[in-house]
Amino acid sequence: MTSTSKWGARAAELYDGPYADRYRDYDDRLRGGELVTRFERWLRSVCERFTPPIDALDLGCGTGRYFHALRGVRRLVGIDVSPPMLKRALTPVDGGSVAIESVELVHGDFLEHAFAPGEFHLVYSIGVLAEHSPFDEAVASRVGTWLKPGGRFAFTAVHPLSFSVPKTMKRRIGAGLLPLAGGPLRRAPVVRLLESFGQVGGVGQVGGGKDLRFLAGLHL
Repeated sequence: MTSTSKWGARAAELYDGPYADRYRDYDDRLRGGELVTRFERWLRSVCERFTPPIDALDLGCGTGRYFHALRGVRRLVGIDVSPPMLKRALTPVDGGSVAIESVELVHGDFLEHAFAPGEFHLVYSIGVLAEHSPFDEAVASRVGTWLKPGGRFAFTAVHPLSFSVPKTMKRRIGAGLLPLAGGPLRRAPVVRLLESFGQVGGVGQVGGGKDLRFLAGLHL
């Protein structure tokens, strides 16, 4: 494993063996549930925008909860900082439905790990960015270099008003000032950066029908 960021070290400490066991049990309880089904449909629809076969990268793959939702994927690379989570990803959720020629699991911190430029058609991340790692210009720029021409970056991010986001004083102040900000200031810098790549047609919620090169989902 390469060097680890403070975010990666924190996640690796959290997702130890006992936590990974509980997480996998939770995987089984979630199967067929509304939220997971919605993300499965969304990820499947992202894959169907490509002409197969494609190469994909899962940022923070965990136990491989969504591997089975991928379609037309020739090669999948899953990266995670937690060895116990990766061990469980060897037998991913609904593994009998995984139709991927090659699956590579990488023990690493995607904030530090270097993939080759233009290595993937699709980079996706569910339940990780802006939750267990930062999601800023640096992250977006790194992902941009890993995409092939015409590639797509699909991710979810927790809505800032979600009950799961701690209501710190800084966040309360920011929420109060946001309505007073002008147009460009209300647009996140990371969105402006992705727009500069020519990949953003807009930002939609998971399950939206817009044909976007840049696909984002907000979930509570």
